[in-house]
Amino acid sequence: MLIDAAMYIIAGATVLNLRHEATPLYSSRFNFTIDSTVYLIIVACFWVWSLYVAGIYHRHVMGDGYQLNVLLVKGMVVCWVVQCAFNYFFNLGLTLTSLCLVVIAGWLLTMVERIASRAFITRSRRKGAYAYGTVIIGSPHGIGRTLQFLGQRRQLNYRPVAVCPIHLNPDTGLIEQSADHETLREEMQKNKGCQLPVLEYSDHNLAEQIIDMNAQTVMVADELRRYSDNYDIFSVRMESFGLEIAMLASAADTSNHEIQVRSIQGTTIITQRLAQYTPARRLTKRLFDLVISSLAIICSLIITIPVAIAIKVTDGGPVFYKQTRMGLRGKPFQMYKFRSMVVNADALKKELAKETGQTDRFIFKMKNDPRITKVGHFIRRFSIDELPQFLNVWMGDMSVVGPRPPLPEEYARYNRLYATRMLVKPGITGPWQVSGRSDLSAEESEALDVAYVQNWSIMGDIVLLFRTVGAVLSHKGAY
Repeated sequence: MLIDAAMYIIAGATVLNLRHEATPLYSSRFNFTIDSTVYLIIVACFWVWSLYVAGIYHRHVMGDGYQLNVLLVKGMVVCWVVQCAFNYFFNLGLTLTSLCLVVIAGWLLTMVERIASRAFITRSRRKGAYAYGTVIIGSPHGIGRTLQFLGQRRQLNYRPVAVCPIHLNPDTGLIEQSADHETLREEMQKNKGCQLPVLEYSDHNLAEQIIDMNAQTVMVADELRRYSDNYDIFSVRMESFGLEIAMLASAADTSNHEIQVRSIQGTTIITQRLAQYTPARRLTKRLFDLVISSLAIICSLIITIPVAIAIKVTDGGPVFYKQTRMGLRGKPFQMYKFRSMVVNADALKKELAKETGQTDRFIFKMKNDPRITKVGHFIRRFSIDELPQFLNVWMGDMSVVGPRPPLPEEYARYNRLYATRMLVKPGITGPWQVSGRSDLSAEESEALDVAYVQNWSIMGDIVLLFRTVGAVLSHKGAY
């Protein structure tokens, strides 16, 4: 908070001095002057309070990247409103232009400072610092899977300090201590590389044992199912001691539910809905798509016209490649791309899929694909081949942001979970493209697509667009 305040003061002082307004500010309403330094300290407090309201200082956000940047924008808007109200109330002689520049400069400087601090936090977490002591509770196999997951994602700032093996007694329906110690030892050695302390499950003193280990979080691996009596009783016992409950949810689980809890004659009714699927939000997304696609089509002409000429001159084949893809709720449409492969690319795909062992993968990708032309290598590397899809967006078959549109044969093999990705329009870019693209495993790609369906928002789409620029420039996974 002190560093954020210092950044705002530095930004404000710089703006006021450059605009020659670093003089005592006079309040014509209350007839007093306030030194510009004192004013900057006051508004810096507004800045810190605005960031706090936006959720910047939550422990799970401190080391995050894009989520933190989005919250910084939210904090900037709140601070601008508060600072305008403060200046209006005291009728201070500060121009609106200077006020806006102070807020924007403070936001930019804080963002730079946060990039540096995030790098420090991330590097320190690799050494075990800034991570919260976590006790994992579940079956031996569930504990092993959770240890493996946490080992791969250190940015989640959970540091396993102990485990508590349990199982569900099918006869009584109660949670009991698991006696399968051998499996537990094997799972810990395989996924952690060492043995962690084992806590004995107890309805009455497990929370005290966890607190005695200076742990702050209890991570539920399995066995304790949400909305069950076992889970509700367990969570109340843990949370009443100030402990945090964490769960690894499936890709189909939604985090953006608007939840309303009502109690009627002793019965609790939980209603939930996804706000982004209201008609107003859908209309907003469609307007967003129309604006972005129109601008993209016009602005990209300087690139698309030379590329079209190069493709035609190279082998005399068609400039555009049309392919049947599956859109919203499984409706087929014709998707446009600049042709980056030889004319008979589709005929060669089955043979290459067998050679590379990708016959069962939904997304076919391979490095050094022999079907790609010389021009194709260039336009694919910078994702120029995707630009004609803005025509699909403008016509309403696609969205700017969303899961990639699958082929009919790929869609036919979707399981029930992965098929939920078809509940939104397919997009030109999406979470898969900005998270590693072709370097991701099939499971990781599928999980990202399903999660987008559950959690999309206009602000999230804007963030993904900015991340797409970085992914294209870095060429990560682009082949």
